[in-house]
Amino acid sequence: QVQLVESGGGLVQAGGSLRLSCAASGRTFSGGAMGWFRQAPGKEREFVGAISSSGWSMYADSVKGRFTISRDNGKNAVYLQMNNLKPQDTAVYYCAARNYITILRDQNQYDYWGQGTQVTVSS
Repeated sequence: QVQLVESGGGLVQAGGSLRLSCAASGRTFSGGAMGWFRQAPGKEREFVGAISSSGWSMYADSVKGRFTISRDNGKNAVYLQMNNLKPQDTAVYYCAARNYITILRDQNQYDYWGQGTQVTVSS
């Protein structure tokens, strides 16, 4: 059974930083793309960023230059470093993985999802 487990969320002041982690178990995703999505209260879940197995990454315009995705294929894990956080970054953050190498923004193309971790940024 595949499981993705996020950690690292919490409460931080605007301008602060957090690092989210996502550990995968049940199978290896070293050859597949992994991504981060988020859902704010009353809004639809949206793309944050994604990374390929070789390290190519892309980001939503709203987080570009502030967030960085990385992965450790040996640990079957993906990370999201979030700097200069803003109140509008407040959301539940989800880790996702897909069985294919292509990194995509469309959440429907992801096969596995974590349970989410709450990030709250106070002003």
